[in-house]
Amino acid sequence: MAEAFVHTFKRDYVKVNPLPDAETVLKLIGGWIEDYNENHPHSALKWRSPREFQRAQTETA
Repeated sequence: MAEAFVHTFKRDYVKVNPLPDAETVLKLIGGWIEDYNENHPHSALKWRSPREFQRAQTETA
């Protein structure tokens, strides 16, 4: 699971942004993680984001 996360994170966030230094990365990483959890669709979650999946689980409980 961690390998898939790292691959997706690098592909969809790291490689598409100019990252001249560590300070820039530190400024951006929080937003990337928020986007990954709130908006990024995951095949294992039937193309929902993790938070969409959690909300759906809570609603049916």
